Amino acid sequence: MVESGSATTLRPGARSGSSTKLAAVDYDAVIVGGGHNGLVAAGYLARAGRSVLVLERRAETGGAAVSFRAFPGVDVRLSRYSYLVSLLPRRIATELGLPVELRRRRMSSYTPAPVGETGLLVDTGDDARTAASFRAITGSIKDFEAWQQFYASAGRVAAVTFDSLTEPLPTRAELRARIGDDEAWHTFFERPAGETLRTRFADDLVRGVVLTDGLIGTFASADDAELRQNRCLLYHLIGNGTGDWDVPVGGMGAVTTALADTARRAGATLVTGAEVLSVTPDGEVRYRVDDTERLVTGGHVLANVAPRTLARLLGSPSADSPEGAQLKVNMVLRRLPRLRDQTVDPRDAFGGTFHVNESFSQLETAYREAADGRIPAVPPCEIYCHSLTDPSILGPAERAAGVQTLTLFGLHMPARLFETDNETARAAALSATVASLNSVLAEPIEDCLLLDGDGKPCIEAKTPVDLETELGLPRGHIFHRDLSWPYGDEETAGSWGVETEHERVLLCGAGAVRGGGVSGIPGHNAAMAVLGRS
Repeated sequence: MVESGSATTLRPGARSGSSTKLAAVDYDAVIVGGGHNGLVAAGYLARAGRSVLVLERRAETGGAAVSFRAFPGVDVRLSRYSYLVSLLPRRIATELGLPVELRRRRMSSYTPAPVGETGLLVDTGDDARTAASFRAITGSIKDFEAWQQFYASAGRVAAVTFDSLTEPLPTRAELRARIGDDEAWHTFFERPAGETLRTRFADDLVRGVVLTDGLIGTFASADDAELRQNRCLLYHLIGNGTGDWDVPVGGMGAVTTALADTARRAGATLVTGAEVLSVTPDGEVRYRVDDTERLVTGGHVLANVAPRTLARLLGSPSADSPEGAQLKVNMVLRRLPRLRDQTVDPRDAFGGTFHVNESFSQLETAYREAADGRIPAVPPCEIYCHSLTDPSILGPAERAAGVQTLTLFGLHMPARLFETDNETARAAALSATVASLNSVLAEPIEDCLLLDGDGKPCIEAKTPVDLETELGLPRGHIFHRDLSWPYGDEETAGSWGVETEHERVLLCGAGAVRGGGVSGIPGHNAAMAVLGRS
């Protein structure tokens, strides 16, 4: 159940507040934002016996990690905003008792060559097949051997770093000592990714496949001096110590539904349709449901919103100006398209991550074009097919008909391209992206799209401006702001990376240190900070 919007009520364990113009209720923790991190925090705190109120602006909890039937008359539950899971620790799933199933994809990736009728297939279950694919693309297995060495190094970093994400925040020196590999540290934490890739790999296509993981939701060149691309690459390679990206059975909404159910069963109160209007440093939260304003106080306020949004709620100026940089396209197909490369089954190609025009040079060209304020002429993007691994997201009729889904994530599409005229720019970006995809197919993707109940093709696009409007993400930044390194300085060592300048106000969203991605880690860490864990 959720609290009704017509009156303020006290729940068991809550304390009545002082008399004010608006009725007030005290909770041990008030969580602003019912996305997956807020729900993780609510679950931990409620299970520890704390009184918890979660306030969510939208009509349902889950934030960006929800599932929708996006097209009328089509029974397909798409993960409309987010897609795969890598960073959600098994520890969190186990401790909260989440009935969530994640399926591993055998195919890591397939990347069509920009010219010709070949492609690079990375099959995690068959090294010989992968090596043969490298030879066909590059003329030798030298880059395959370099690939294995690079990801072995990443694995050593991941094994240590990932476990540290749900512990008190280490210092830079402490994390480096724990990793104990100076070459790996230099590769991932100090040297621009572009320099590393040019040194390690000879082939432009191979370099690009690696680089893409440094550009998801991050607008940066491979040589960015601030190393934003390195930070993004690191988070994409360390998930659960392996870097594997898994498919959530039932769609992303199954994950957040399980989190919400866990929080409710533990006693947390979840209120939807609740727009938070202000937060004070001493824990007062003013919010509105329908036409009724309410005031509650919390021993702690956990902000599952972007730092820039929290600053606005606190009435403080913010110099933080994040910028999202992606185009999300959802499609439902009658069938998978035919490939130019006749040696690869489309089910293998789309079963992993399908890279489109993402060679190193193509990525750098697209970055420069977008930085100059232009939609890239050949937009780089990547795709996967959720329904190949998890057909449960399809209705019975759609499954019987062989329907499939495609989730496309376009890179180097910064908010600045859409802010003047979002409708026109969205149409232009989608057109250019579809053309980019078609350039590596043997037939137009339009010929494969399912028609919805109104006779329209099942394809939709979401820009950074759309994400800001629909989800409150500042300029559509999916990580709330640029990702941080997974360590602190000497002054923050021993903290959880969620603290703000106000003792009672904590971050518990993606903008916290060690935030970003569908991980639940900031929610866990904020809960541990409230509980005084160390």
